[in-house]
Amino acid sequence: MESFNEIPDSNNWKIIKLIHKGWSNDKKYYIKTAEEKELLLRISDITQYEKKKKEFENLKLLTSTDILVSRPIDFGICNGGKSVYSLLTWVNGEDAQIILPQLDIEEQYYLGVKAGIYLKQIHGIPAPKDLPNWSERFNRKIDIKIDKCKDCPIKFKGAKRMIEYIEDNRFLLEDRLQCFQHGDYHVGNMIITPEKKLGIIDFNRMDYGDPWEEFNRITFCVDTSPLFASGYINGYFDDDVPDLFFRLMALYIVTNQISAVPWAIPFGEKEVNIMLKHAENIMKWYDDFKTYIPNWYVTNYV
Repeated sequence: MESFNEIPDSNNWKIIKLIHKGWSNDKKYYIKTAEEKELLLRISDITQYEKKKKEFENLKLLTSTDILVSRPIDFGICNGGKSVYSLLTWVNGEDAQIILPQLDIEEQYYLGVKAGIYLKQIHGIPAPKDLPNWSERFNRKIDIKIDKCKDCPIKFKGAKRMIEYIEDNRFLLEDRLQCFQHGDYHVGNMIITPEKKLGIIDFNRMDYGDPWEEFNRITFCVDTSPLFASGYINGYFDDDVPDLFFRLMALYIVTNQISAVPWAIPFGEKEVNIMLKHAENIMKWYDDFKTYIPNWYVTNYV
C-alpha cells in the first residue's frame, strides 16, 4: 500500500483512485482535492529518481505552448525514501481510441490536423548539443531489432521484405537533425475532451531524436481512423509533405514493426496477435513495399 502522507497537501485529497490504463511501470492515480481540483499522481521506484526528475523538468518546457497537456506541479520523494512522485494537473477527457470512431469524418480529420500541429510544437524544443550522431544511434537500434526479429520463435509474413526495405534505406538516416520527442505519440496517448478538444498525455517515454521518427507509431492511429492519421501528417507539414518524409516514415514504421512481435510475447497471445495483424496491414499499405506512400493516406480532406 502506497503512503502519500509525505506529499505536501495530500491530507487535502478526498479521492485517490488507481489508474490501470497504460504500459508504464509507474503507478498512476487520479486525485481530487477538497477544493475539487483534479490531479494526476505518478509513483515510481526510487531507482528511477534521476530519470523521473528529468521527465518532470522536461514537462516544464511545454508550459509555453498551447497544447493541452498535464502541467507539472510538484516532484519529490515519498514512501519513506522508497519512491519518487510527480504531481501533475489532470487532463479531463476520454480515450481518443474510443471517441474518434464515434465522431463524423470531418471531425476525425480535423483532430488529426491538431495532433500534427501539436507535435510540430513539441518538436520545436531543441535537443542537447552533445547528443551522439542520429545515424549512428538509430543504426545500432536497427541492428538490435533485426537480430530480435530473426531470433524470434514466431515468424510473420513480410518480415524478410521489411528488412530488405530497411537495408535499402538506411542511408536516409544521415544528417538528420534531432529535437525533443514525446516518445510514444499515437491515439492511445491522446484524449478528447467533452468540448472535442485534443489532449496529449503520458510523456514518460520522452526522448531526443529525429522528429520524423515519432511517426513510427502512426499504425495505431490508422487502426482507429485513417483520416485522423492523414490529418496528423498534413497538419504537421501544413499540407506540404516532402517526399523524403514518406520514405523515412516507412523506414521508421518497419523498424518498429520487426521487433514488435518479440516485444509482445511476454504480454500474451492477444498482444502478439495485434502485432501480427499490424505487420499484415503494413504490407498491404505499402503493396509489399512496391511503394513508400501508404494506401490510406489522403493529401487533404474537405
